[in-house]
Amino acid sequence: MKLKSIIALALVGALPLTAGPITVKGSDTMVILAQRWAEAYMSAHPDATIQVTGGGSGTGISALINGTTDICNSSRPMKAPEREKLKQRFSSLGVEIKSAKDGLAVYANEANPVQELTLDQVKDIYTGKITNWKDVGGSDTKIVLYSRENNSGTYVYFRDFVLKGKDFSASAQNLPGTAAVVNAVSKDPNGIGYGGSAYAKGVRFIKIKKDAGSEAKEPNAETVKDGSYPITRYLFMYLRSRPTGALKSYIDWILSPEGQEIVTKVGYFPVK
Repeated sequence: MKLKSIIALALVGALPLTAGPITVKGSDTMVILAQRWAEAYMSAHPDATIQVTGGGSGTGISALINGTTDICNSSRPMKAPEREKLKQRFSSLGVEIKSAKDGLAVYANEANPVQELTLDQVKDIYTGKITNWKDVGGSDTKIVLYSRENNSGTYVYFRDFVLKGKDFSASAQNLPGTAAVVNAVSKDPNGIGYGGSAYAKGVRFIKIKKDAGSEAKEPNAETVKDGSYPITRYLFMYLRSRPTGALKSYIDWILSPEGQEIVTKVGYFPVK
């Protein structure tokens, strides 16, 4: 079976979980990156089989706790109750591996005149306090909110970090993946969305200011590396226990210069 066929079948769930293949499940933000890693590694290691599926960080964490995936990809840190469930079942709090960095981007339609926002303005927009683009220097039009579903690690991170734990506006339209958010914003001049920086095709970044007195930044290699972009985060892999054998070899390769070069090619940023 060809490499692309293996990946495609795994993505739709057509390949069963077995003891042989390395199984990877979770973050939709990371799914393209995980596919590229798997393809490159299997090309160099013909005896390896790596099955990649998305579904969201929450789905991946549940699969890790249930014992149905070897690697959970997550765009947010595991929470204490999730680690406790893992401990109850496997007597382990799990192993956290930082595999890449991301500038969580705020997307605008290319026709939108608004170039920058403060973190507080983004919070006020997504909590429904600001509802018109004119209130942040744009046109006199209603802001249309696009968001991720609540099983998404990006949704959780955005709510916890940007919204400071407050609820999203009831008007926010929840979409099943970052690609769907980007697609919606690209077609809606009044739309705003958020997601991984690697997905920004057909939209543009809104530059983000930490506060009113700060310089506006967009996510790129320099601003993510030095932390000056205000919404910089790690992308994680979680395991039930310390890796050994084939699993350790694969993770070591992901963290090697070769694996981290793929991070850059996909549009994210290396951890080292």
